Amino acid sequence: MARDSARAQAHLDVTPDTAWAALRDFCAPWHPWIATMQAEEGGGVRAFTVTGEETLYRERLTWFSDTDRVMCYTHLQGIDGAQRYDGMLSVAAAEQGGCIVTMSAEIDALAERAADIARGTTAVFEAGLAALETGLPQVRAGDAPLKPLPLEHRTIDDLPRLGLTMTPAKDGPLLLFLHGIGGSRSNWTRQLGQAGHVVQAAALDLRGYGDSTLGAGQSTVEAYCADIRRVMEVLGKSQVILCGLSYGAWITTAFAESHPDLTAGLVVSGGCTGMSEAGPEERDAFRVSREVPLDAGQAPADFAPGVIGAISGPEVDADIRAELTASMAAIPTETYRDALRCFTNPLRRFDFARLTMPVLLMTGEHDKLAPPAEIKSVAHRIHAASPNPDVRFEIIAGAGHICNVEKPDLYTAPLMEFLRRVVR
Repeated sequence: MARDSARAQAHLDVTPDTAWAALRDFCAPWHPWIATMQAEEGGGVRAFTVTGEETLYRERLTWFSDTDRVMCYTHLQGIDGAQRYDGMLSVAAAEQGGCIVTMSAEIDALAERAADIARGTTAVFEAGLAALETGLPQVRAGDAPLKPLPLEHRTIDDLPRLGLTMTPAKDGPLLLFLHGIGGSRSNWTRQLGQAGHVVQAAALDLRGYGDSTLGAGQSTVEAYCADIRRVMEVLGKSQVILCGLSYGAWITTAFAESHPDLTAGLVVSGGCTGMSEAGPEERDAFRVSREVPLDAGQAPADFAPGVIGAISGPEVDADIRAELTASMAAIPTETYRDALRCFTNPLRRFDFARLTMPVLLMTGEHDKLAPPAEIKSVAHRIHAASPNPDVRFEIIAGAGHICNVEKPDLYTAPLMEFLRRVVR
């Protein structure tokens, strides 16, 4: 076995965003040597043939980011003697103006084949880049926002009672939204109406929030996971796509790790690991600092304006700020305390190798609680740990912590692309 690599670059006299828009479709047949190209698995796998050959090549997308203008992929079939072939295409700004397009690959292959594969790959890259220097492929028009679907409000009346807002029934998995520690299911209204065109979608009030009641004892992440199972059962779903924000992102990750066989996709925003990687002192400090106003007799309604002001991005308008403040102000004191204690008592550190489903991670550009660098690091850890990685990472420009409400269009666009890939 031997290791080799291939790399080629080209300078284009267009902006990085212009070049990326033309190249971001993993299954677009823009390379001049491509004879046929077919998208498999919702665009996550491409199968293609090369002019003058009968060999069928197949590659799987493993990493994607519009924010960083990068895609990574791995070889599945077609290259004789290759044991591992991981490729990457990236677009970056050039110091002299325009952009640099880079194509590279790392190769593990039989000793007698490694150098030949690297030389052949370099020739492929150079031919593709030469074609880009003469002109970019045509950009496919993006999908326009759809008319929001009607929403139904209902409760599941076993104890604890669970409040839901949902779109009309649809075959396939259920998309379930979970809000943050200071929110409610109403925070997902803008995404529900769009997502329902692709999949049946529902937003859940966590225990004690909105129309949901607390359980008999202290809430736990296992209890929240049981609630997800109960919603799936009531709606007749055997698979779920989970989308969570902050506290909800921690719960959805816990469910996906515990039940990868039931989880068709995972979207986490404004967080992921929660306090599961914090030490006891950090967890206690987090809980105590947030219980101080509660212990002084205040309710969430008393400190909601200050909290929302602190975690919002600089571009949030007055109407959105008022909406978020009202959402937090409606939380009962008992519920808020219950959630704080649950959040700061994780049972274990997550095993990202169990996240075998497609994962989309998003966070606000100005998120102080889940900064972009932190969430990007988690995204890379998931990519490295998963046996079959399928990871996307995006930063929501201009947004703070509650990025799906502050910048709903910027949040919903990658979410809809993700759903169209996962729901087949």
